[in-house]
Amino acid sequence: MPLGPIADRAAEQPSAVALVDDLAVRTWSQVEAELRSASAAMLSVAPDPDSRWGVLGDNAAPTLLAHAAGLLAGVGTVAISRQLTLRELADQVEDAGIVGLVTGPGGAAVAIEALDAGLVDAVVVHSCDVPTGAPGGAVSWDAWIAAAPKAEDFPVRPPRPVMVYTSGTTGRARGTETRWVLAPVETSGDYLRVLRERAQFPAGPHIVVGPLQHNGPLAAVRHLLLGEAVIVMGRFDAARTLALIEEYEVRSSVMVPTHFQRMLALDPQVRARYDLGSVTMIAHTGSACPPDVKRGMIDWFGPVFTESYGGSESGTLCRINSTQWLAHPGSVGRVVEPYRILVLDELGAELPAGEQGLLAFEAPEGHGIRYHRDEEKTAKAYVRPGVFTLGDVGHVDEDGFIFVTDRVSDMVVSGGVNLYPSESEQVLLEHPAVQDVAVIGVPHPDLGEQLLALVVPVDPSAPPTLAELDAWCRERLGAYKIPRLVEFIEVLPRNEMQKVDKKALRKPYWGEGRTIGG
Repeated sequence: MPLGPIADRAAEQPSAVALVDDLAVRTWSQVEAELRSASAAMLSVAPDPDSRWGVLGDNAAPTLLAHAAGLLAGVGTVAISRQLTLRELADQVEDAGIVGLVTGPGGAAVAIEALDAGLVDAVVVHSCDVPTGAPGGAVSWDAWIAAAPKAEDFPVRPPRPVMVYTSGTTGRARGTETRWVLAPVETSGDYLRVLRERAQFPAGPHIVVGPLQHNGPLAAVRHLLLGEAVIVMGRFDAARTLALIEEYEVRSSVMVPTHFQRMLALDPQVRARYDLGSVTMIAHTGSACPPDVKRGMIDWFGPVFTESYGGSESGTLCRINSTQWLAHPGSVGRVVEPYRILVLDELGAELPAGEQGLLAFEAPEGHGIRYHRDEEKTAKAYVRPGVFTLGDVGHVDEDGFIFVTDRVSDMVVSGGVNLYPSESEQVLLEHPAVQDVAVIGVPHPDLGEQLLALVVPVDPSAPPTLAELDAWCRERLGAYKIPRLVEFIEVLPRNEMQKVDKKALRKPYWGEGRTIGG
Protein backbone atom coordinates (compact mmCIF):
# COMPACT_ATOMS: atom_id res chain seq x y z
CA MET A 1 0.00 0.00 0.00
CA PRO A 2 1.46 3.39 -0.95
CA LEU A 3 0.94 4.87 2.53
CA GLY A 4 3.06 2.05 3.98
CA PRO A 5 4.92 3.25 7.11
CA ILE A 6 2.56 6.22 7.54
CA ALA A 7 -0.46 3.90 7.74
CA ASP A 8 1.47 1.69 10.15
CA ARG A 9 2.27 4.66 12.39
CA ALA A 10 -1.35 5.85 12.25
CA ALA A 11 -2.54 2.40 13.34
CA GLU A 12 0.09 1.80 16.03
CA GLN A 13 0.75 5.35 17.34
CA PRO A 14 -2.19 7.48 16.15
CA SER A 15 -1.57 10.28 18.66
CA ALA A 16 2.21 10.44 18.31
CA VAL A 17 3.77 13.61 16.87
CA ALA A 18 4.27 13.32 13.12
CA LEU A 19 4.58 16.79 11.61
CA VAL A 20 5.18 20.14 13.32
CA ASP A 21 5.22 23.66 11.91
CA ASP A 22 4.83 27.15 13.34
CA LEU A 23 1.04 26.87 13.42
CA ALA A 24 0.19 23.31 14.42
CA VAL A 25 1.30 19.89 15.59
CA ARG A 26 -0.09 17.03 13.51
CA THR A 27 -0.36 13.44 14.71
CA TRP A 28 0.12 10.38 12.53
CA SER A 29 -3.64 9.81 12.28
CA GLN A 30 -4.10 13.40 11.10
CA VAL A 31 -1.25 13.15 8.58
CA GLU A 32 -2.66 9.92 7.15
CA ALA A 33 -6.12 11.47 6.74
CA GLU A 34 -4.77 14.66 5.13
CA LEU A 35 -2.61 12.69 2.70
CA ARG A 36 -5.56 10.56 1.61
CA SER A 37 -7.69 13.65 0.98
CA ALA A 38 -4.92 15.67 -0.69
CA SER A 39 -4.09 12.76 -3.01
CA ALA A 40 -7.70 12.47 -4.16
CA ALA A 41 -8.05 16.24 -4.60
CA MET A 42 -4.84 16.50 -6.64
CA LEU A 43 -5.88 13.61 -8.88
CA SER A 44 -9.26 15.22 -9.59
CA VAL A 45 -7.53 18.30 -11.07
CA ALA A 46 -4.65 16.41 -12.71
CA PRO A 47 -6.07 13.17 -14.18
CA ASP A 48 -3.56 13.33 -17.04
CA PRO A 49 -0.24 11.74 -15.94
CA ASP A 50 1.63 14.60 -17.60
CA SER A 51 -0.19 17.28 -15.60
CA ARG A 52 1.44 18.52 -12.41
CA TRP A 53 0.78 20.59 -9.31
CA GLY A 54 3.10 23.42 -8.40
CA VAL A 55 3.97 23.86 -4.72
CA LEU A 56 5.24 27.31 -3.81
CA GLY A 57 7.78 26.61 -1.11
CA ASP A 58 6.54 28.29 2.06
CA ASN A 59 8.02 26.52 5.09
CA ALA A 60 4.90 24.91 6.50
CA ALA A 61 3.48 21.43 6.90
CA PRO A 62 1.14 21.63 3.86
CA THR A 63 4.16 22.10 1.58
CA LEU A 64 5.53 18.71 2.63
CA LEU A 65 2.07 17.13 2.61
CA ALA A 66 1.39 18.31 -0.95
CA HIS A 67 4.63 16.83 -2.29
CA ALA A 68 4.06 13.59 -0.37
CA ALA A 69 0.46 13.34 -1.59
CA GLY A 70 1.64 13.81 -5.16
CA LEU A 71 4.13 10.94 -4.84
CA LEU A 72 1.46 8.71 -3.31
CA ALA A 73 -1.05 9.47 -6.05
CA GLY A 74 1.38 9.46 -8.97
CA VAL A 75 0.76 13.17 -9.58
CA GLY A 76 3.90 15.12 -10.36
CA THR A 77 4.68 18.10 -8.15
CA VAL A 78 7.02 21.00 -8.85
CA ALA A 79 8.87 22.85 -6.09
CA ILE A 80 8.49 26.54 -6.96
CA SER A 81 10.08 29.61 -5.42
CA ARG A 82 7.53 31.75 -3.62
CA GLN A 83 9.47 34.82 -4.77
CA LEU A 84 8.80 34.47 -8.50
CA THR A 85 7.12 37.19 -10.51
CA LEU A 86 4.07 36.28 -12.61
CA ARG A 87 6.23 36.23 -15.74
CA GLU A 88 8.68 33.79 -14.16
CA LEU A 89 5.91 31.63 -12.73
CA ALA A 90 4.09 31.52 -16.08
CA ASP A 91 7.20 30.11 -17.76
CA GLN A 92 7.39 27.23 -15.27
CA VAL A 93 3.62 26.60 -15.37
CA GLU A 94 3.73 26.21 -19.14
CA ASP A 95 6.95 24.20 -19.21
CA ALA A 96 5.93 21.68 -16.53
CA GLY A 97 2.23 21.39 -17.41
CA ILE A 98 1.11 22.75 -14.04
CA VAL A 99 -2.68 22.82 -13.54
CA GLY A 100 -2.91 23.70 -9.83
CA LEU A 101 -0.90 25.54 -7.19
CA VAL A 102 -0.49 25.04 -3.45
CA THR A 103 0.83 28.14 -1.70
CA GLY A 104 1.27 29.78 1.67
CA PRO A 105 1.37 33.51 2.39
CA GLY A 106 4.71 34.04 0.63
CA GLY A 107 3.39 33.03 -2.79
CA ALA A 108 -0.33 33.64 -2.41
CA ALA A 109 -0.42 36.92 -4.36
CA VAL A 110 1.37 35.62 -7.46
CA ALA A 111 -0.56 32.33 -7.33
CA ILE A 112 -3.86 34.22 -7.36
CA GLU A 113 -2.54 36.31 -10.25
CA ALA A 114 -1.82 33.10 -12.14
CA LEU A 115 -5.34 31.82 -11.45
CA ASP A 116 -6.89 35.12 -12.51
CA ALA A 117 -4.86 35.03 -15.74
CA GLY A 118 -6.15 31.54 -16.53
CA LEU A 119 -2.72 29.93 -16.21
CA VAL A 120 -3.95 27.30 -13.70
CA ASP A 121 -7.30 25.79 -12.75
CA ALA A 122 -6.97 25.76 -8.96
CA VAL A 123 -5.10 27.48 -6.13
CA VAL A 124 -4.99 26.09 -2.59
CA VAL A 125 -3.90 28.57 0.09
CA HIS A 126 -2.56 27.46 3.47
CA SER A 127 -1.31 29.20 6.62
CA CYS A 128 -3.28 32.38 5.82
CA ASP A 129 -6.67 33.50 4.56
CA VAL A 130 -7.56 33.31 0.89
CA PRO A 131 -7.00 36.86 -0.44
CA THR A 132 -10.14 38.98 -0.62
CA GLY A 133 -11.54 39.14 -4.14
CA ALA A 134 -9.78 35.96 -5.29
CA PRO A 135 -11.42 34.40 -8.35
CA GLY A 136 -13.27 31.10 -8.30
CA GLY A 137 -10.92 28.18 -8.03
CA ALA A 138 -9.13 29.57 -4.97
CA VAL A 139 -9.75 27.67 -1.74
CA SER A 140 -8.18 27.34 1.69
CA TRP A 141 -6.17 24.22 2.52
CA ASP A 142 -8.57 23.22 5.30
CA ALA A 143 -11.65 23.59 3.06
CA TRP A 144 -9.88 21.72 0.24
CA ILE A 145 -9.02 18.80 2.53
CA ALA A 146 -12.52 18.74 4.09
CA ALA A 147 -14.25 18.68 0.70
CA ALA A 148 -12.12 15.91 -0.81
CA PRO A 149 -12.88 12.20 -0.42
CA LYS A 150 -10.29 10.11 1.41
CA ALA A 151 -8.52 7.93 -1.12
CA GLU A 152 -8.74 4.29 -0.12
CA ASP A 153 -6.83 2.98 -3.12
CA PHE A 154 -4.15 4.72 -5.12
CA PRO A 155 -4.10 4.33 -8.92
CA VAL A 156 -1.25 2.73 -10.82
CA ARG A 157 0.36 5.57 -12.76
CA PRO A 158 3.74 6.35 -14.31
CA PRO A 159 6.33 7.50 -11.76
CA ARG A 160 6.44 11.26 -11.36
CA PRO A 161 9.34 12.42 -9.14
CA VAL A 162 9.29 15.86 -7.58
CA MET A 163 10.62 18.41 -10.07
CA VAL A 164 12.72 21.46 -9.25
CA TYR A 165 13.86 24.32 -11.46
CA THR A 166 17.51 25.18 -11.76
CA SER A 167 18.94 28.02 -13.83
CA GLY A 168 21.92 27.83 -16.16
CA THR A 169 24.38 30.19 -17.76
CA THR A 170 21.59 31.34 -20.08
CA GLY A 171 19.69 32.58 -17.04
CA ARG A 172 16.46 30.74 -17.89
CA ALA A 173 15.41 28.19 -15.31
CA ARG A 174 14.88 24.65 -16.58
CA GLY A 175 13.15 21.79 -14.84
CA THR A 176 14.84 18.63 -13.64
CA GLU A 177 13.47 15.72 -11.66
CA THR A 178 14.98 15.08 -8.23
CA ARG A 179 17.37 12.14 -8.20
CA TRP A 180 15.92 10.39 -5.16
CA VAL A 181 15.55 7.13 -7.07
CA LEU A 182 18.19 6.18 -9.63
CA ALA A 183 16.95 2.69 -10.49
CA PRO A 184 14.53 2.41 -13.43
CA VAL A 185 10.93 1.94 -12.26
CA GLU A 186 7.65 1.49 -14.16
CA THR A 187 4.98 2.77 -11.78
CA SER A 188 4.46 5.32 -9.03
CA GLY A 189 4.08 2.44 -6.58
CA ASP A 190 7.45 1.01 -7.62
CA TYR A 191 9.00 4.46 -7.20
CA LEU A 192 7.75 4.68 -3.60
CA ARG A 193 8.94 1.16 -2.86
CA VAL A 194 12.49 1.88 -4.07
CA LEU A 195 12.47 5.30 -2.40
CA ARG A 196 11.77 3.66 0.94
CA GLU A 197 14.50 1.05 0.58
CA ARG A 198 17.24 3.55 1.49
CA ALA A 199 16.81 6.18 4.19
CA GLN A 200 18.70 9.43 3.66
CA PHE A 201 18.67 10.31 7.36
CA PRO A 202 18.86 8.29 10.58
CA ALA A 203 15.55 7.23 12.10
CA GLY A 204 14.00 9.81 14.39
CA PRO A 205 12.80 13.42 14.15
CA HIS A 206 14.25 15.62 11.40
CA ILE A 207 14.20 19.44 11.48
CA VAL A 208 13.81 21.59 8.35
CA VAL A 209 15.62 24.94 8.65
CA GLY A 210 16.08 25.86 4.97
CA PRO A 211 13.58 26.91 2.28
CA LEU A 212 11.37 24.06 1.10
CA GLN A 213 11.65 25.24 -2.49
CA HIS A 214 15.20 23.82 -2.59
CA ASN A 215 16.35 20.26 -3.18
CA GLY A 216 18.20 19.75 0.14
CA PRO A 217 15.42 20.73 2.56
CA LEU A 218 12.89 18.93 0.33
CA ALA A 219 14.51 15.62 1.29
CA ALA A 220 12.30 15.88 4.40
CA VAL A 221 9.48 14.59 2.15
CA ARG A 222 11.34 11.29 1.91
CA HIS A 223 11.72 11.15 5.70
CA LEU A 224 8.00 11.73 6.23
CA LEU A 225 7.12 8.98 3.74
CA LEU A 226 9.26 6.60 5.80
CA GLY A 227 7.02 7.27 8.79
CA GLU A 228 9.51 9.54 10.56
CA ALA A 229 8.59 12.80 12.29
CA VAL A 230 9.49 16.16 10.72
CA ILE A 231 9.66 19.61 12.34
CA VAL A 232 9.42 22.57 9.93
CA MET A 233 10.68 26.01 10.91
CA GLY A 234 8.84 28.81 9.16
CA ARG A 235 11.93 30.98 9.36
CA PHE A 236 15.39 30.09 10.62
CA ASP A 237 16.30 31.44 14.03
CA ALA A 238 19.51 30.12 15.57
CA ALA A 239 18.41 30.00 19.22
CA ARG A 240 14.97 28.59 18.38
CA THR A 241 16.61 25.87 16.29
CA LEU A 242 18.56 24.72 19.32
CA ALA A 243 15.42 24.80 21.47
CA LEU A 244 13.48 22.68 18.95
CA ILE A 245 16.33 20.19 18.68
CA GLU A 246 16.20 19.69 22.43
CA GLU A 247 12.39 19.66 22.66
CA TYR A 248 11.83 17.04 19.95
CA GLU A 249 15.14 15.17 20.35
CA VAL A 250 15.97 15.86 16.72
CA ARG A 251 18.32 13.40 15.06
CA SER A 252 19.04 15.08 11.72
CA SER A 253 18.85 18.17 9.55
CA VAL A 254 20.06 19.72 6.29
CA MET A 255 21.87 23.04 6.69
CA VAL A 256 24.10 25.46 4.80
CA PRO A 257 27.13 27.31 6.19
CA THR A 258 25.06 30.44 6.88
CA HIS A 259 23.09 28.45 9.45
CA PHE A 260 26.35 27.35 11.08
CA GLN A 261 27.67 30.90 11.27
CA ARG A 262 24.51 32.21 12.89
CA MET A 263 24.46 29.45 15.49
CA LEU A 264 28.14 29.94 16.30
CA ALA A 265 27.47 33.69 16.72
CA LEU A 266 25.06 33.03 19.61
CA ASP A 267 26.14 34.04 23.09
CA PRO A 268 28.04 31.12 24.67
CA GLN A 269 25.52 31.04 27.51
CA VAL A 270 22.68 30.57 25.01
CA ARG A 271 24.58 27.81 23.24
CA ALA A 272 25.25 26.01 26.51
CA ARG A 273 21.59 26.14 27.53
CA TYR A 274 20.44 23.32 25.24
CA ASP A 275 21.05 19.57 25.13
CA LEU A 276 21.94 18.71 21.52
CA GLY A 277 23.08 15.15 22.20
CA SER A 278 20.26 13.64 20.11
CA VAL A 279 21.77 14.90 16.83
CA THR A 280 23.59 12.19 14.90
CA MET A 281 23.68 13.70 11.39
CA ILE A 282 23.68 17.16 9.83
CA ALA A 283 23.96 17.11 6.06
CA HIS A 284 25.31 20.28 4.53
CA THR A 285 25.73 21.54 1.01
CA GLY A 286 25.33 24.76 -0.95
CA SER A 287 28.01 27.40 -0.53
CA ALA A 288 31.56 26.85 0.67
CA CYS A 289 31.93 26.47 4.42
CA PRO A 290 34.86 28.43 5.89
CA PRO A 291 37.23 25.94 7.56
CA ASP A 292 37.11 27.71 10.93
CA VAL A 293 33.31 27.59 10.87
CA LYS A 294 33.24 23.88 10.10
CA ARG A 295 35.80 23.11 12.78
CA GLY A 296 33.78 25.19 15.24
CA MET A 297 30.64 23.18 14.49
CA ILE A 298 32.47 19.85 14.78
CA ASP A 299 33.92 20.96 18.12
CA TRP A 300 30.43 21.87 19.30
CA PHE A 301 28.17 19.12 17.89
CA GLY A 302 30.77 16.39 17.41
CA PRO A 303 31.64 14.57 14.15
CA VAL A 304 28.02 14.47 12.89
CA PHE A 305 28.49 16.47 9.68
CA THR A 306 28.27 15.02 6.19
CA GLU A 307 28.99 17.34 3.28
CA SER A 308 27.66 16.59 -0.19
CA TYR A 309 28.60 17.97 -3.58
CA GLY A 310 26.30 17.75 -6.57
CA GLY A 311 23.36 19.53 -8.15
CA SER A 312 19.60 19.27 -8.39
CA GLU A 313 20.02 17.81 -11.88
CA SER A 314 22.63 15.23 -10.85
CA GLY A 315 21.95 14.33 -7.25
CA THR A 316 24.86 13.75 -4.89
CA LEU A 317 28.16 13.09 -6.67
CA CYS A 318 30.66 13.35 -3.78
CA ARG A 319 30.36 12.98 -0.03
CA ILE A 320 32.66 13.50 2.96
CA ASN A 321 32.11 12.94 6.67
CA SER A 322 33.59 14.95 9.54
CA THR A 323 36.51 12.61 10.22
CA GLN A 324 37.51 12.55 6.55
CA TRP A 325 37.20 16.31 6.28
CA LEU A 326 39.46 16.91 9.27
CA ALA A 327 42.09 14.82 7.48
CA HIS A 328 41.43 16.49 4.10
CA PRO A 329 40.20 20.03 4.91
CA GLY A 330 38.63 21.82 1.97
CA SER A 331 37.65 18.61 0.16
CA VAL A 332 34.10 17.78 -0.91
CA GLY A 333 34.89 14.09 -0.52
CA ARG A 334 35.23 11.05 -2.73
CA VAL A 335 32.94 10.28 -5.63
CA VAL A 336 29.92 8.11 -4.76
CA GLU A 337 28.69 5.08 -6.68
CA PRO A 338 27.83 4.61 -9.51
CA TYR A 339 29.90 7.58 -10.74
CA ARG A 340 33.58 7.92 -11.67
CA ILE A 341 35.45 11.21 -11.34
CA LEU A 342 37.51 12.59 -14.23
CA VAL A 343 39.65 15.73 -14.31
CA LEU A 344 39.97 17.00 -17.87
CA ASP A 345 42.18 19.53 -19.61
CA GLU A 346 40.93 21.98 -22.25
CA LEU A 347 41.18 19.30 -24.95
CA GLY A 348 39.25 16.73 -22.93
CA ALA A 349 42.27 14.62 -21.95
CA GLU A 350 42.35 13.11 -18.45
CA LEU A 351 44.74 14.72 -15.97
CA PRO A 352 46.61 12.93 -13.18
CA ALA A 353 46.12 13.43 -9.42
CA GLY A 354 46.96 16.93 -8.25
CA GLU A 355 46.46 18.58 -11.65
CA GLN A 356 43.68 21.16 -11.90
CA GLY A 357 41.08 20.90 -14.63
CA LEU A 358 37.38 20.53 -15.40
CA LEU A 359 35.63 18.16 -13.00
CA ALA A 360 33.57 15.64 -14.95
CA PHE A 361 31.64 12.54 -13.94
CA GLU A 362 31.22 9.33 -15.87
CA ALA A 363 27.75 7.89 -15.32
CA PRO A 364 26.12 4.60 -16.32
CA GLU A 365 23.21 4.84 -18.74
CA GLY A 366 20.16 6.38 -17.09
CA HIS A 367 22.16 8.06 -14.31
CA GLY A 368 23.26 11.21 -16.12
CA ILE A 369 21.81 14.71 -16.24
CA ARG A 370 18.44 15.33 -17.87
CA TYR A 371 16.55 18.62 -18.17
CA HIS A 372 12.80 18.61 -18.71
CA ARG A 373 11.89 19.40 -22.33
CA ASP A 374 15.32 20.87 -23.04
CA GLU A 375 17.50 18.57 -25.13
CA GLU A 376 19.89 21.42 -25.95
CA LYS A 377 20.70 22.20 -22.33
CA THR A 378 20.94 18.49 -21.55
CA ALA A 379 23.46 18.03 -24.36
CA LYS A 380 25.54 21.00 -23.17
CA ALA A 381 26.04 19.33 -19.79
CA TYR A 382 28.02 16.51 -21.45
CA VAL A 383 31.66 16.75 -22.48
CA ARG A 384 31.33 13.40 -24.27
CA PRO A 385 28.77 10.57 -24.24
CA GLY A 386 28.20 9.34 -20.70
CA VAL A 387 30.40 12.04 -19.12
CA PHE A 388 28.82 15.22 -17.72
CA THR A 389 30.00 18.24 -15.77
CA LEU A 390 28.44 20.77 -13.41
CA GLY A 391 30.90 23.35 -14.73
CA ASP A 392 33.32 23.34 -11.80
CA VAL A 393 37.11 23.31 -11.81
CA GLY A 394 39.26 21.45 -9.31
CA HIS A 395 41.59 18.54 -8.68
CA VAL A 396 41.73 15.11 -7.07
CA ASP A 397 44.44 14.19 -4.57
CA GLU A 398 46.32 10.89 -4.38
CA ASP A 399 43.71 9.46 -1.98
CA GLY A 400 40.81 10.24 -4.32
CA PHE A 401 39.50 13.26 -2.42
CA ILE A 402 38.06 15.96 -4.66
CA PHE A 403 38.71 19.69 -4.25
CA VAL A 404 36.56 22.27 -6.06
CA THR A 405 38.38 25.55 -6.61
CA ASP A 406 36.44 27.56 -9.21
CA ARG A 407 33.43 27.59 -11.47
CA VAL A 408 33.42 27.54 -15.22
CA SER A 409 30.06 29.23 -15.03
CA ASP A 410 29.63 32.43 -13.06
CA MET A 411 27.09 31.07 -10.60
CA VAL A 412 27.00 32.81 -7.22
CA VAL A 413 26.06 30.87 -4.06
CA SER A 414 24.46 33.17 -1.48
CA GLY A 415 23.30 31.59 1.77
CA GLY A 416 23.15 28.21 0.02
CA VAL A 417 20.98 29.56 -2.84
CA ASN A 418 22.33 29.36 -6.40
CA LEU A 419 22.11 32.71 -8.21
CA TYR A 420 22.86 33.14 -11.90
CA PRO A 421 24.16 36.62 -12.78
CA SER A 422 23.15 36.47 -16.43
CA GLU A 423 19.47 36.65 -15.48
CA SER A 424 20.03 39.83 -13.45
CA GLU A 425 22.29 41.26 -16.18
CA GLN A 426 19.63 40.80 -18.86
CA VAL A 427 17.08 42.76 -16.83
CA LEU A 428 19.52 45.57 -15.95
CA LEU A 429 20.58 45.92 -19.59
CA GLU A 430 16.98 46.72 -20.46
CA HIS A 431 17.14 49.85 -18.29
CA PRO A 432 17.44 52.93 -20.57
CA ALA A 433 20.22 54.46 -18.45
CA VAL A 434 22.42 51.32 -18.47
CA GLN A 435 24.90 50.88 -21.32
CA ASP A 436 26.68 47.78 -20.07
CA VAL A 437 26.65 45.65 -16.92
CA ALA A 438 28.27 42.66 -15.26
CA VAL A 439 27.00 41.00 -12.10
CA ILE A 440 29.44 39.10 -9.90
CA GLY A 441 29.54 37.50 -6.48
CA VAL A 442 31.49 39.29 -3.76
CA PRO A 443 32.17 38.21 -0.16
CA HIS A 444 29.45 38.53 2.46
CA PRO A 445 30.23 37.74 6.13
CA ASP A 446 26.97 35.88 6.70
CA LEU A 447 25.74 34.62 3.33
CA GLY A 448 29.13 33.70 1.86
CA GLU A 449 28.51 35.69 -1.32
CA GLN A 450 26.18 38.44 -2.49
CA LEU A 451 25.44 39.97 -5.88
CA LEU A 452 27.26 43.12 -7.01
CA ALA A 453 26.25 44.89 -10.23
CA LEU A 454 29.08 46.72 -12.01
CA VAL A 455 27.24 49.21 -14.21
CA VAL A 456 28.49 51.30 -17.13
CA PRO A 457 25.95 54.15 -17.35
CA VAL A 458 24.83 55.72 -20.61
CA ASP A 459 25.58 59.16 -19.12
CA PRO A 460 28.43 58.99 -16.56
CA SER A 461 27.49 62.45 -15.30
CA ALA A 462 23.95 61.34 -14.47
CA PRO A 463 23.93 57.62 -13.66
CA PRO A 464 20.74 55.95 -12.48
CA THR A 465 20.27 55.76 -8.72
CA LEU A 466 20.35 52.52 -6.75
CA ALA A 467 16.68 53.03 -5.91
CA GLU A 468 15.80 53.35 -9.61
CA LEU A 469 17.66 50.17 -10.52
CA ASP A 470 16.15 48.32 -7.57
CA ALA A 471 12.62 49.33 -8.53
CA TRP A 472 13.29 48.35 -12.16
CA CYS A 473 14.48 44.89 -11.12
CA ARG A 474 11.66 44.31 -8.63
CA GLU A 475 9.12 44.55 -11.44
CA ARG A 476 10.95 41.87 -13.42
CA LEU A 477 12.83 39.58 -11.01
CA GLY A 478 12.34 37.65 -7.82
CA ALA A 479 13.72 39.64 -4.88
CA TYR A 480 16.56 37.21 -4.19
CA LYS A 481 17.95 37.73 -7.72
CA ILE A 482 18.32 41.51 -7.34
CA PRO A 483 21.87 42.83 -6.71
CA ARG A 484 22.03 44.57 -3.34
CA LEU A 485 25.22 46.40 -4.30
CA VAL A 486 25.85 48.61 -7.34
CA GLU A 487 29.08 50.27 -8.47
CA PHE A 488 29.52 52.47 -11.53
CA ILE A 489 32.56 51.95 -13.75
CA GLU A 490 33.78 53.39 -17.06
CA VAL A 491 34.19 50.17 -19.02
CA LEU A 492 33.99 46.40 -18.52
CA PRO A 493 37.16 44.39 -19.22
CA ARG A 494 36.71 42.01 -22.15
CA ASN A 495 38.91 39.38 -23.75
CA GLU A 496 39.72 38.99 -27.41
CA MET A 497 36.41 37.20 -27.93
CA GLN A 498 34.65 40.23 -26.38
CA LYS A 499 33.51 38.19 -23.40
CA VAL A 500 33.49 40.01 -20.07
CA ASP A 501 36.50 38.98 -17.99
CA LYS A 502 34.70 38.21 -14.74
CA LYS A 503 37.77 36.67 -13.19
CA ALA A 504 39.45 40.09 -13.43
CA LEU A 505 36.34 41.78 -12.03
CA ARG A 506 36.21 39.44 -9.05
CA LYS A 507 39.89 39.63 -8.18
CA PRO A 508 39.83 42.95 -6.23
CA TYR A 509 37.17 41.52 -3.95
CA TRP A 510 38.43 37.96 -3.56
CA GLY A 511 42.14 38.00 -4.34
CA GLU A 512 43.18 34.36 -4.51
CA GLY A 513 40.93 33.29 -1.67
CA ARG A 514 37.75 32.23 -3.44
CA THR A 515 37.19 28.48 -3.22
CA ILE A 516 34.12 26.32 -3.44
CA GLY A 517 34.91 23.54 -0.98
CA GLY A 518 34.77 24.29 2.74
